[in-house]
Amino acid sequence: MRIGIVNDLALAVEALRRALSQRSDHSVVWTASSGEEAVAQCARNTPDLVLMDLIMPGMGGVEATRQIMARSPCAILVVTASVGGNAPLVFEAMGHGALDATDVPALGSDAPGAADGLLAKIDLIGRLIGDRPSRAAPRPQRRNGSGERLIAIGASAGGPAAVAEVLGGLPAAFPAAIAIVQHIDEKFAGSMAEWLNRYSPNPVRLARPGDTLTVGEALLAATNEHLVLTPDGALDYAAEPKEQPYRPSVDVFFDSIAERWPGPIAGVLLSGMGRDGASGLLGLRNKGHHTIAQDRATSAVYGMPKAAAELGAAVDILPLDRIAARLRVLFGDQRSASS
Repeated sequence: MRIGIVNDLALAVEALRRALSQRSDHSVVWTASSGEEAVAQCARNTPDLVLMDLIMPGMGGVEATRQIMARSPCAILVVTASVGGNAPLVFEAMGHGALDATDVPALGSDAPGAADGLLAKIDLIGRLIGDRPSRAAPRPQRRNGSGERLIAIGASAGGPAAVAEVLGGLPAAFPAAIAIVQHIDEKFAGSMAEWLNRYSPNPVRLARPGDTLTVGEALLAATNEHLVLTPDGALDYAAEPKEQPYRPSVDVFFDSIAERWPGPIAGVLLSGMGRDGASGLLGLRNKGHHTIAQDRATSAVYGMPKAAAELGAAVDILPLDRIAARLRVLFGDQRSASS
């Protein structure tokens, strides 16, 4: 993989170079010490992946991510001194299209596997870039529309900001349960839930095994395993399918609720790289549920919603600022939808 490194600290750049040198299939095509330089380098020589620092003199990593994704889009992995300590900036960068985040490996560490976390995330991104088309789904079935309502949201790169806007557009005590599957490392899923609570009138918390989806509350997938709805109506986490590169997978969750949720579902697929969620969204539509995909113009990364549109999985393809209004109409809050 052709990789660009963006970091203003020479020691950090050297640590990243040494980590990448462990793999013969990775090469560093350029380095940049500022956000401005990174944007220019990407325009001249767009790599397969950018390792993006967050805090630098001049333009920081959040704005550099935004400009790169707008001008010369490519995969971006945030690599910073402390993901936990910089969580708000991490989510802002992911809102502009960064795929994931990890800490800079320590320079000079002799511990075996010191760079394994970084290399594993790069391997995963490589699999996402080369992802294959989703499977087809069966023909539509009718539903009676009875039972509890559920909004199921899937997102990846660009997702945190998109999820925040959708949740922010739903009034408190909204008459539907809400479940969110965002491609995010379990190490900072808790920080994302806290961050989303700044924008959401309905409380957001991490989904625990045994939880039930409840009206007026949003549950966020919390681990690197797949969130699923079990036959008894509770949430749980599953290691299978292990070959699924997206962890947690939107498709796996959408498939489980299509099979087991007793009431109406609104499936929403937001900004993200790859195709995860597209076939699951089609499965929901084919069972008579309402499905929504974010449109190209407002997606930071038009991968997952594009795949859904190509499959005919979305009943509605909407700009981000109209998705919450559509959900309010679908689930009985029509007066607020006109505001």
